[in-house]
Amino acid sequence: MKLNERSLAFYATCDAPADNAGFLYKKGGRHAAYHRRWFVLRGNMLFYFEDAASREPVGVIILEGCTVELVEAAEEFAFAVRFAGARARAYVLAAESQAAMEGWVKALSRASFDYLRLVVRELEQQLAAVRAGGGPVPPRRPRALPPKENGCAVWSAETPAAPGPGPGPAPAGAAPSPRPGLEPPPLPPRRRASAPNGPVDSTSFAQLHEWYGQEVRALRSQWLRSQAQP
Repeated sequence: MKLNERSLAFYATCDAPADNAGFLYKKGGRHAAYHRRWFVLRGNMLFYFEDAASREPVGVIILEGCTVELVEAAEEFAFAVRFAGARARAYVLAAESQAAMEGWVKALSRASFDYLRLVVRELEQQLAAVRAGGGPVPPRRPRALPPKENGCAVWSAETPAAPGPGPGPAPAGAAPSPRPGLEPPPLPPRRRASAPNGPVDSTSFAQLHEWYGQEVRALRSQWLRSQAQP
């Protein structure tokens, strides 16, 4: 597929929800100065604009084959997007807070198709185990990035526990609320290894994905409606 400036600008500013968006400080390629830019992550493309109201991106970073690392820099909450190769450029970025930095590093680490291949491979292994009669297996989150041997910190794909609603110990068995005043969506019910149209061994991966996806979407809609009520 061929991409030109017009198609990239349309994709960067379309109405579809972005995977992540916000202000970051970007270090210049030839100079040490940092410039505040508005960044928008869509799929494996990271667009950056002069400001949030701009309709045309200044540039785009294709995130395939990259690693995201925490770095020591003049700016606080800095991290780098690096690519393999002696002449490959490293993009040094800095967030405005610790929480923003963690959100960006996790989102960028999971943006490439390499990470999606790991997820699909893990799901295929789970499906094969169910078809073999081993029963449901506990899901495991694949690591987005391998550990570095040079001591440089690399972000893990594992999701940290969300902070609680306030100080004090949380009751036993209670899940922390993602934001004050909002309750987390209900967990989907546990199901046996069976599909609505027949046994699992005769159901394709795509059918299973669509089936469980409909249930998750229904639960999310139910949760959103409950939060909208006074």
